[in-house]
Amino acid sequence: MINPQETATRMILLVEDEPTLLDALRYNLGKEGYQVVTASDGMEALEQAKQINPDLVILDIMLPRLDGLEVCRAIRRDSSVPIIMLTAKDGETDTVLGLELGADDYLAKPFRLRELLARVKAQLRRAEMPLAGPRPTLDRVQFGRISVERDSRRVFRDDSEIGLTLKEYDLLDYLRANAGKVISREILLDKVWGYGFAGDSRTVDVHIRWLREKIEDDPANPRHIKTVRGIGYRLEQ
Repeated sequence: MINPQETATRMILLVEDEPTLLDALRYNLGKEGYQVVTASDGMEALEQAKQINPDLVILDIMLPRLDGLEVCRAIRRDSSVPIIMLTAKDGETDTVLGLELGADDYLAKPFRLRELLARVKAQLRRAEMPLAGPRPTLDRVQFGRISVERDSRRVFRDDSEIGLTLKEYDLLDYLRANAGKVISREILLDKVWGYGFAGDSRTVDVHIRWLREKIEDDPANPRHIKTVRGIGYRLEQ
């Protein structure tokens, strides 16, 4: 059981168009102490996201009026709120697209309630806590043209700020804190996603690709985030 003191002020936007599942998730999330606001279509979801500024979004992909992928894209333009996407069991393409658009996690239907609750809790905790590891003596650390302000979680190329999602920032920060070391995909899943993530290496690869698009001068020939074939990635300063 989740400690009610950890959840009392947490606002979750739950977006699902299947009434039975929506009611069941709303009831069980509320039972754990979360405040839950619901939406049953994509347009309503965007309106609610703007009005309530949720701490986390649970977002189904198959929605009327505007699908979950477009909702995720729109939310991510303005917010780094954690997003957990709900996908069809065989929706591999949608899963990858959701991660590319900035989703932090996904669950394939049907899923166990306990697993969803664990992921909700983990995402909320991670949104509030910096990654464990050695802290720099200065707030701002730099490699190449990229500088990272760890206290404010802001990243700059020269003097222009780069907008990173929550997971993109955590991934970059962990690689930077372990610069020069080869980090496997499995370790990145554990350290950045923060718990027994049920995804696979594509989750890491997708986020690495998008991170390169944002920080590298030539993403196809990256200077900083190097691929170590068959193992994982290494950040070179």
